[in-house]
Amino acid sequence: MTTQTHPVDHELVEAAADVARTRCRGDHHTMAAAARARDGRIVTAVNAYHFTGGPCAELVVIGAAAARGAHELDTIVAVGDRERGVVPPCGRCRQVLLDYFPALRVIVGGGDRLRAVPVAELLPETYVWADHQLDAG
Repeated sequence: MTTQTHPVDHELVEAAADVARTRCRGDHHTMAAAARARDGRIVTAVNAYHFTGGPCAELVVIGAAAARGAHELDTIVAVGDRERGVVPPCGRCRQVLLDYFPALRVIVGGGDRLRAVPVAELLPETYVWADHQLDAG
């Protein structure tokens, strides 16, 4: 697999880091995400951790973006609280992000090794849900 890299959206990383620093408190909110909509807007959100599971910050930002009318996202990043830096999406989030936004770029890596990669490259041998649905016709 060859990794395509794109320019890193540092403004997006800083937006997520700012939310992680200022809004994540205690055990309920430990991750922040920021996404850039196709129209240039930045949407941010935090996770809602609960012992029964709970939505990751990446999934919450999808809903927050939709609530603002931003239905097409170009780039996303998640940042951990307590200065943990950029955190790659979990497997569930990778799958959801791929299904919702197949052309999405995801910022991963740490420090001076940040890079923006296509979401499909985060899932080798990608399963695309839509490709496996029975044709209703």
